[in-house]
Amino acid sequence: MFKFYLLLLACCTYFAGCKSANKAYQKGDYADAIELGVKKLQKDPNDYETKEIVQSSYTYAVNEGENQIRILSNSSDDNRYEKIYQSYLRLQDLYQTIHAYPVPARIIRTKDYSEYVETYRNKIADIHVERAEKWMAAANKESYKEAYKELAIAVRYKPNDFNLQRKKDTLYNQAVTKVLVLPMQNYGGYQYASSTQVQNFQNEIIRTLSYSMNNEFVKFYSEWESRNKGIKPDQSLELNLSRISIGQPYDNKTSREVSKEVVIKETVYKPDSVIKQYGTVKAKITSIKRSLVSEGDLMITIRDAQGKAIWSDRFTGEHNWKTEFASYTGDERALSDNDKTILNKNEVTPPTQEEITRELFKQIQNDLSNRLRNYYNQ
Repeated sequence: MFKFYLLLLACCTYFAGCKSANKAYQKGDYADAIELGVKKLQKDPNDYETKEIVQSSYTYAVNEGENQIRILSNSSDDNRYEKIYQSYLRLQDLYQTIHAYPVPARIIRTKDYSEYVETYRNKIADIHVERAEKWMAAANKESYKEAYKELAIAVRYKPNDFNLQRKKDTLYNQAVTKVLVLPMQNYGGYQYASSTQVQNFQNEIIRTLSYSMNNEFVKFYSEWESRNKGIKPDQSLELNLSRISIGQPYDNKTSREVSKEVVIKETVYKPDSVIKQYGTVKAKITSIKRSLVSEGDLMITIRDAQGKAIWSDRFTGEHNWKTEFASYTGDERALSDNDKTILNKNEVTPPTQEEITRELFKQIQNDLSNRLRNYYNQ
């Protein structure tokens, strides 16, 4: 009985495989029909129906592919060679799918298109190299960028051509705009809480610009990095911290009187006879709203290699800190629940000078990064 179920399972698998390949063939999915069929043929070389499905699928796919190649060969499409290459690549994929299995490779008639693939791969690379050379003739940053893009495509088609790769790398160095970020000048005369604060701020600017510029043709360098790598900058970025104003706490003090009718005396004549005497109790609540406003300005100027200013802007950061607390004098019984909530708030210590400066730098840095990104990507 167990052997019967095994036989039944094998038969079901057989017909399911055949049906799947045939279904793909009927739908015109020749690549799927071939892939499904060769697996079945490898298991059963005598399966004539599957053999015919694979052979027919391959023949139809080849006829379609070669017809498309003839049409493209006679067209004036600028990208016709890339399209012809892709067509040959698909035909070669079908060949390799069949030849991945010894039995189908022996009984299915196929054609090896590898020479055509190689021919058009080289042809496409050569075309993009020619285009790159035409761009390079203009000898400016924009033309070098376009030439680099063409060589990058050529390298994709000839990844093992090290001379071509080296030529692309050299061209990138000509295409990229190298910006030297000069040490920040403190013309505002502000005394920092930490001697490393300015250096950290400048390092963070360079790091942020390097990773958020979204432009592969702009690179930023510190003075130290430029000197050690022998970088000849195309532009320089001057940072001038023109103003840092750390505010002083300002108190806005208000007072108000509160009162409430409460029991001030009870006279008990007997358990069920109590006389309550009411009176007014008062308290004075003093509220203090403490605020601290600090500001900072950074001026930047971009200069070309000849020292001419080509762009400048001002970036402002503002730090606002507020807290509120209260105290009272008088009778506590006059206070409402809301009054008590306010009075329970503790006096908060204002932020330190270093904390304020850090927040100002953060705002300035974010604004600077966004506007520089817009400038270099316009």
